[in-house]
Amino acid sequence: MPELPEVETTRRSLEPYLRGRVVRRLTVRERRLRWPVEPGLEARLAGARITTLARRAKYLLIGTDRGWLMVHLGMSGSLRVALPDTPPREHDHFDLALDDGTVLRYHDPRRFGSLHFTTDDPNRHALLAAAAPEPLEADFDGAYLRTVSRGRRVAIKQLLLNGRLVTGVGNIYASEALHRAAIHPATAARRLSVARCERLAGAVKETLARAIEAGGSSLRDYVNGAGEPGWAQMSYAVYEREGQPCPRCGATVRRMVQGQRSTFYCPGCQRR
Repeated sequence: MPELPEVETTRRSLEPYLRGRVVRRLTVRERRLRWPVEPGLEARLAGARITTLARRAKYLLIGTDRGWLMVHLGMSGSLRVALPDTPPREHDHFDLALDDGTVLRYHDPRRFGSLHFTTDDPNRHALLAAAAPEPLEADFDGAYLRTVSRGRRVAIKQLLLNGRLVTGVGNIYASEALHRAAIHPATAARRLSVARCERLAGAVKETLARAIEAGGSSLRDYVNGAGEPGWAQMSYAVYEREGQPCPRCGATVRRMVQGQRSTFYCPGCQRR
């Protein structure tokens, strides 16, 4: 699933192509995404000028002079810029044709992504109103992690995946950040000391920043807006490295299941 680094990488790669462009038309081939694409959206967007590209959590926010498009990539979605004569492939569900002749095309084999439009502040939209602080912002720090972990019996890995407490970290980068912080993923959140909360907050920031710098992770379907894969997976310390040596201590990386998702960790340097 595209996580925060992949959405941020998509935003950065699309911005030079989209900012200042005028929407000629929206063509929706498949309205049955995770939520149905609203009727009449094509008419509302025709002639709109794109003014900004932003990101909140795992949503790409395309600001226009008429409102905001909110795009979620779901589990297998991608957005890329195509030439107007490029024929759509199977699972290319909508096109945003622009005044320079290019097309912003959404591809999503599993159809778990979504497209929404709002004339209000997108941060007040029902899908984002309860989102937690951004992990790359200053208000996400050790003190914040200490506050939200107090009294919680849940494993710290699961807490990092709770979008109402920590926004956009995702399964891959939670495993990597916990390894960077030398914290066992099954440790009860309430057991984390102030020092370990500080270390973990820093590890989350560094892990996400490095992944963004590497262009995100292309494990299966992900490519950025220019159709280019990311390379963050080349520097994973533990994720999908079960049976291989830990790059820090040499112990064998293990895998366990938490909340129906695979967690990878090093038993040598991530002790409870």
